[in-house]
Amino acid sequence: MNADVFLVGSGQTRFGEWWDKSLPALIEEAVSAAITDAGITALDIDAIVIGNMIGQQISGQGQLGAMTSALLPHRPPALRVEAACASGSVAVHTACALLESKRAETVLVVGAEKMTDAENTAIASALMGAGDSERDAPAGLTFPGIFGLIASRYMHDYGLTREELSLVSSRHHEHAKANPYAQFRSSVSPESVSSSAPVADPLRLLDCSPISDGAAAIILSRTRKSPLRLAASQLATDALSLAERPTITSFAATRDAFCRACEEAEIDRKEIAHLELHDCFSIAALINLEDMQFADPGQGIGIYRDGLQEMSVNLSGGLKGCGHPVGATGVKQIRDLAKQLKASKQRFGAAHNFGGAGATCCVHILEHACEP
Repeated sequence: MNADVFLVGSGQTRFGEWWDKSLPALIEEAVSAAITDAGITALDIDAIVIGNMIGQQISGQGQLGAMTSALLPHRPPALRVEAACASGSVAVHTACALLESKRAETVLVVGAEKMTDAENTAIASALMGAGDSERDAPAGLTFPGIFGLIASRYMHDYGLTREELSLVSSRHHEHAKANPYAQFRSSVSPESVSSSAPVADPLRLLDCSPISDGAAAIILSRTRKSPLRLAASQLATDALSLAERPTITSFAATRDAFCRACEEAEIDRKEIAHLELHDCFSIAALINLEDMQFADPGQGIGIYRDGLQEMSVNLSGGLKGCGHPVGATGVKQIRDLAKQLKASKQRFGAAHNFGGAGATCCVHILEHACEP
């Protein structure tokens, strides 16, 4: 980072099905909570960045920057960013650029999505905007189908079994039980995952992150100090369509963003105590762990099967257990890391958030200045 960027406050709604709350209401709830947590006034915020993917298609609401700015009395400059399911983390990355360039001193970052008010076909169509409209969509692919293909190839190459894959969702649901903001707060056995309804072979319903409503907000500052500092913010991209990639069982953008984030933070991956990763589908969790070199190719399941990894993975429940209002996830992950680092008194945590099938990936490393 070119300047110290501190996390001074955060807030969020519970993720879930909020039939009685609009997209603006969810945003206002998260923003108000973040300002209160930071111990500042709204007037202390001099810029806003909001991440959102499908607000215009599903809620009929574009111009979310102006809408969010109007919640504050002085209406600071604001902009919306979109990078599919990575919209929230790219909003954080954009805010870091504003702070590092000294164009802002204190920035409110919001991620929000309202998804449950629309029919499933409308949601699937809107989310497929994160795919390639010329190569993938005409073949009838949706994202469950894309990740079903990825899972099939991975199983073929590495011998992963259906029963082993079910351990991933089961573990993340178990973690979500302790998260008061999670959409699902009950245990799910591996057997229940394996026997749930088929979605896109070999993936079952409980391999897939849910449709969710929710918002999260954090406040970043270069002038207000905090024990929590963003040590790295890195963005990487890859070909949009799987057809243009040399392999579908590894995501180059994850490898690039995570490697550069560790270099920027000047740490070894072994120093990361907590990881919040993008488990939009259970197979993605395994591939992400391998791309970040916490496991060898094909061996990511060992972290779930054998429990040999000292680092925690998705203590929040991840996208699978906590929920996945797509624009909010990347912001929520950083809030979760802050809570985890404070509780464990560890120093480093990493947030990994991607859009599409790993076409856009953003990685942040949060540092906690632990008391001696």
